[in-house]
Amino acid sequence: MGRFGWLKIIVILYLGLGITLYFLQDKFLFHPVPLAADYAFHFADPFHEVNIVTNGKENLNLIQFFPKDSVRKGVVLYFHGNVENVNRYAKFADLFTKNGYEVWMPDYPGFGKSTGELTEKNLYQVASLTYTLANKKYPKDNIVIYGKSLGSGIASQLASVKDCRVLILETPYYSIPDLFSYYAPIYPTHLMSKYKIPTYKYLGNVKAHIGIFHGTDDEVIPYRRAVKLKSSLKPTDEFIVIQGGKHNNLNNFDTLQKKINNLLNN
Repeated sequence: MGRFGWLKIIVILYLGLGITLYFLQDKFLFHPVPLAADYAFHFADPFHEVNIVTNGKENLNLIQFFPKDSVRKGVVLYFHGNVENVNRYAKFADLFTKNGYEVWMPDYPGFGKSTGELTEKNLYQVASLTYTLANKKYPKDNIVIYGKSLGSGIASQLASVKDCRVLILETPYYSIPDLFSYYAPIYPTHLMSKYKIPTYKYLGNVKAHIGIFHGTDDEVIPYRRAVKLKSSLKPTDEFIVIQGGKHNNLNNFDTLQKKINNLLNN
């Protein structure tokens, strides 16, 4: 086969893979596990389930975890990662409830009992509705916004338009196109990505104190990608590096637990 023939094959493969990546990007980015409407949750912490009708027909499912103590300092709005549903992340509520905070954890459209179309706009709507509900019970100075992995960009967008006590991000990304470019560097991911979620832009508009946690051995969102967010931080904000930390084990490090205790109580 001549040089032109090989070039033609390479171009066809490149375009074919690119088209596949474009149309299947939702499958790569989101891994939800839906639950039946009558599914019964069981958690160690006291909790209350809330279902909110959105757009006249869709359901936003929200789990509210409560401290065992009756004294409440405020609420943590916890925006979780891209896998499964609230069942996977409920174990992290204890970090906040033991500090006297409620934890409100919504599921995104298609995750758990939440329904609707999964779009960037609707992800932001989930965050906005959760904040509006929380703000009816707690003033802005008692609202903590927390984002883990996928949820870090959603949390950042919310904190850029709503006031809060502090914004805390765990294993965040610079933007979705930037993250995709790590996995598919030969493609123009800034053009191909249906989801943008430019965390770096949102952080520049956050008035509250920002605390970011990222592990040096993160195998999902590389540290060198996340560290670029430093350029969007205020001088008083914090980027806490967890040496040896991976994507799903930062909660096991004393550094994270002690610092979060400090952020919640100061």
